[in-house]
Amino acid sequence: MDVKLPQLAEGVEGGTVVSILVAEGQEVKKDQAIMELETQKAVGSIPSPSTGVVTKIHVKQGMEVSVGQLLISIEGGGPQSAASVKPTQAPASSAAPAADASAPRAATPTAAAKSAEDYRYESKSGAPPPAPPSIRKIAREIGLDLTRVRGSEAGGRINLADVRAYIQRLQDISGQGSSQSGGAQSTTAPMTTPGESVDFSKWGPVRREKLSPLRRTVSRRMVESWTSIPKINQFWEADITSLLALRKKHAGAYEKKGAHLTLTSFLLFVLARALKKHPRANSSLDESSQEIIYKDYIHIGVAVDTEGGVIVPILRNVDQKSLLQLSEELHTLTEKTRQRKISIEELQGGTFTISNQGSIGGSHFTPIIYAPQVAILGVGQGQSKPVAVDGKIAIRTILPVCLAYDHRALDGADAVRFLKDVVAGVETFDEAGLKLK
Repeated sequence: MDVKLPQLAEGVEGGTVVSILVAEGQEVKKDQAIMELETQKAVGSIPSPSTGVVTKIHVKQGMEVSVGQLLISIEGGGPQSAASVKPTQAPASSAAPAADASAPRAATPTAAAKSAEDYRYESKSGAPPPAPPSIRKIAREIGLDLTRVRGSEAGGRINLADVRAYIQRLQDISGQGSSQSGGAQSTTAPMTTPGESVDFSKWGPVRREKLSPLRRTVSRRMVESWTSIPKINQFWEADITSLLALRKKHAGAYEKKGAHLTLTSFLLFVLARALKKHPRANSSLDESSQEIIYKDYIHIGVAVDTEGGVIVPILRNVDQKSLLQLSEELHTLTEKTRQRKISIEELQGGTFTISNQGSIGGSHFTPIIYAPQVAILGVGQGQSKPVAVDGKIAIRTILPVCLAYDHRALDGADAVRFLKDVVAGVETFDEAGLKLK
């Protein structure tokens, strides 16, 4: 029986083998984990579909595999289709995955011409081909039909290199046609590929490390956000002296309940109420229909620093939870994320994001919006500063914050009013909200 990589989640077409948990000749039982697979933002195990003996392992640690690829062979199990093998945990994110190892290679001029003429993306639901907003914008500006472009990333997602290659193929076709008819050859220079490679070893020793699926995903999403969203940054400073005193007073009681009372817990509580009052900050833009989508739910993502890179798990229905519930859930979710045991459901559906770097240090910074959200709050480290209080100088703990927002969804006045309410909520936090229930 051949065990192949199943479809892991929508839009996820492959991953990287993190570890192989069985050996050739080993007996395995049904649903026993045979290997761990990393797919951008999470690591999950692939179970054995039946009981038997491993006769052959077809992959190696660190190898990139795609859906349908043969993983191992088992003797003693009945016939099993790849579709019936389900991962014990969906190791994926809402972000699109890295390039599919089975993507088509460059074709000969004749094959390329045929491909450019004949290929057309088709979807049973009528949905457009998968592509980031930046690519759709380019296509609209130059009048390019994306259904004619073959995407090389997993799930057929189109990237900039695919668009360049398609246009180059059209130029090649045009040049061949002119040559065959006796006309002049096309004089258009070929489009250069982005990120020209530099041989740094000419100046000294170097070492190379392949980008992990997580790092590739983070890189791609940040570039998409940076190039497609007109971002504005609104800065503020919050006096958290009183808030820290409340935290110190109640932290012990929370610890007894197994919860960690942190500044991020307070921010989640305050943000939920501010987002209720300012729904535009909790919205998304639908560029295809030119509509703004208001969400009646508040799911806040919290950026977590892991060894592999930043991962953003989602706390759901934040506005419906107490400070104790938020503190408990935040701690649990953060630990799962750092251990890479997060599931796809816990990475999807966020409406707003917090990036709190206070535990590391630093002051103001400008975070990048986590599209398709329209805003993100960046929080630095609180610092003791002399400030004027009731006409007198006092030492207070000041928290630097920055709201980065999509100017298409929020105007400056909207952002200022929203951030003003967040700061006010932090500075005048009601102690009644700390009571344990």
